[in-house]
Amino acid sequence: MKNKNKTIWSNRFKNKISPTFQKIGSSIHIDKRLYKQDIAASIVHAQMLMKQKIIKNEDGNKIINGLNKIKVRIEKGNFEFKEKFEDIHLNIEKALFEIIGSSAGFLHTARSRNDQVVTDFKLWIKEASKETLKDISLVMKNLIKKAEKNTDTIMPGLTHLKNAQPISFAHYLLSYYEMLKRDKKRFENNLKLLDECPLGSAALSGTSYKIDRNYTAKKLGFKKSTDNSIDAVSDRDFVIDFLYASAVCAMHLSRLAEDFIIYNSDAFNLISFKDSMLTGSSIMPQKKNPDPAELIRGKVGISYGKLNAMLTIMKGLPMSYFKDMQDDKELVFDGYDTLKNTLTMSAELINSVNANKTNMLFMANQGYTTATDFADYLVKHKNLSFREAYATSAKLVNYAEKSKKLLSELNLEEIRRFHKNLDKSVLKVFDVKNSMNMKKSHGGTSVFNVKSMLKKYKKEIK
Repeated sequence: MKNKNKTIWSNRFKNKISPTFQKIGSSIHIDKRLYKQDIAASIVHAQMLMKQKIIKNEDGNKIINGLNKIKVRIEKGNFEFKEKFEDIHLNIEKALFEIIGSSAGFLHTARSRNDQVVTDFKLWIKEASKETLKDISLVMKNLIKKAEKNTDTIMPGLTHLKNAQPISFAHYLLSYYEMLKRDKKRFENNLKLLDECPLGSAALSGTSYKIDRNYTAKKLGFKKSTDNSIDAVSDRDFVIDFLYASAVCAMHLSRLAEDFIIYNSDAFNLISFKDSMLTGSSIMPQKKNPDPAELIRGKVGISYGKLNAMLTIMKGLPMSYFKDMQDDKELVFDGYDTLKNTLTMSAELINSVNANKTNMLFMANQGYTTATDFADYLVKHKNLSFREAYATSAKLVNYAEKSKKLLSELNLEEIRRFHKNLDKSVLKVFDVKNSMNMKKSHGGTSVFNVKSMLKKYKKEIK
């Protein structure tokens, strides 16, 4: 066949393309990942062209059969992706010419690569987002499982990495459940926003052919077609939203990993991991290092980088389509793969965690964590204002600190030095378990609250 190795637009140009430009401009090594979406969108486009009698059924059916053959060849590994044909779209088009001949030339009627590319990419991101939602849900389910085993496990709640108040380990774990639930909503929101089909927008102005864009949109699984042809091919906010949602999710996982690294350290020794989640040292025989958690923590940098790169690419682009946007695929593909691996590793890491309950309880009793409870007791039972009660509790803490005693180790006589009208009922205030279970306000750390929330979470995560 004539000109089979030439570009589509070669008749317009006098000189061959620069080898350097060809290397830089080629994206086939990246966007070949879009082959399923490209073939699916092309088949629907061909069906629409036949339906509207823009092309003959004979040509349309040849196109569809040819595209299906190409898909099979790619999936079997029998398809040669050629750099000289630049991207997945032209590689498939050239292969179609080889299989069915001149009928392939009718496929690109009433469309441009501009609307073709963005349609393919929207379809890919829809699928990737749905997979990401499943991966996030797995992490959330594992948090629930681990929390169910630790509703009564008391640990120190920290602010500024200093002991603050007693909480349950379950309550701590479920704080990340809530973060991940919002992460899911960010991906779900993007799915709603991108659910408009660009195909039919052509280069930027639409087309003079009597196409049926609603047919195309529905066949491809979109809610509707886009309302402005310029906007349809020009913006990549759905890409930015995907990368933003990925970055926030990665940040949450990084914080969880950081917590686990600290709690696993010899200084804290609040949790331990199964050996499958640890590595050794090349020189120190005794070491067991939490490398998976450190890798999770580190991966957020990649997610941030992809987001910032995409924002930078888009910030100064005039209307409408520019080649700058070509790099969006590599950013998203790498960002998606990184987040997927991070989510999978996070799910395994959570399963591997064991609470060192004795150490948790011991540490929860350190640092005068029930001082606020004493202040609250004085407000509720002795009619003091909170600031008066705060000052009294602070004085008690100073005394305990000077006496080198825990608050729970003080006797009634010692406590009465700071407020006379107290009876032995005040002593239970300094019990960390009681402190934890007194936090019955909605969202608080009491065992009752935590168990109630677990029931709710188990229903909604199904």
